[in-house]
Amino acid sequence: MMKAKDIQIKEIPLDPEWCRTFVSDVSCGGQVTFTGTVRNHTGDRKVERLEYEAYVPMAMKVLEQIIDRAGERYPIIRCAVHHRLGSLELGTSAVVVAVAAAHRKEAFEACMFIIDELKKDAPIWKKEISPQGDEWVSSRP
Repeated sequence: MMKAKDIQIKEIPLDPEWCRTFVSDVSCGGQVTFTGTVRNHTGDRKVERLEYEAYVPMAMKVLEQIIDRAGERYPIIRCAVHHRLGSLELGTSAVVVAVAAAHRKEAFEACMFIIDELKKDAPIWKKEISPQGDEWVSSRP
């Protein structure tokens, strides 16, 4: 049973260490933290920065549902999902997902499930700013 979850969508820098600490629990042997950062390319396309927008009330609700579904599939004890909004420079953290479970396998699988579902379902949109022109992009692996 999940003891705690924390969901944030914000325009200030994310703190992966805070998320890792939040999910820390002595009953959990598996603690996984994924941090997605802004890279300088997508395929052959150069990227200078990203801009994220969201319909925050709906995105919060969708993230809550995703975490709840993950909790039904995996024995998650604690979870944190933080997503950044606004203009993000290269190397900036865009999303952090931290999960704690009794065992590593479940923690890894739950973390992967949450980030994949977030990219697929959450009303959070990404625009790549590039010398070739700006482009709104859908989720890519």
